[in-house]
Amino acid sequence: MVLGVLSDTHDNVWKLDVALPHLRRAQAVVHCGDLCAPFMVRRLAEGLGERPIHIIWGNNDGDTFLIGKVAAGYPMVNLHGPFAELDLAGRRVAVNHYPEIARGLARSGMYDVVCYGHDHTAHESREGDCLLLNPGEVMGLNGRSSLALVDLADLRVEFVDL
Repeated sequence: MVLGVLSDTHDNVWKLDVALPHLRRAQAVVHCGDLCAPFMVRRLAEGLGERPIHIIWGNNDGDTFLIGKVAAGYPMVNLHGPFAELDLAGRRVAVNHYPEIARGLARSGMYDVVCYGHDHTAHESREGDCLLLNPGEVMGLNGRSSLALVDLADLRVEFVDL
């Protein structure tokens, strides 16, 4: 199973449109926070079809009420609040927005994969047997727009520059 991981879209619909064809290679998608506006949920859901989409909150996700209302119209969209704990293809996956929390989760030994965002910097490392992953930012604020595709069978990561 391939997991698509993105973060920090910050309402950049143009970069999200470039990301969608790459995310369609995945069987499930996680968004590590800061999608920002409710219309981004609609664009993700309509762009990815029936794939499950798991979204956690970032520090810039303002109108969580309206985001929830929009997400309720798409059965494949799962809102998890500030933290998600998922079982995907037999792998234990944790998702949050903050690097400090992610590092602690990865060191706990409880997860196979921990995904995060917030600092807008693509990162891949190992904490023991755990893959610690920041897909980078879709937004492009720091010049590089990226996402990651993770093969959950062997935890191989492919960064995709947008």
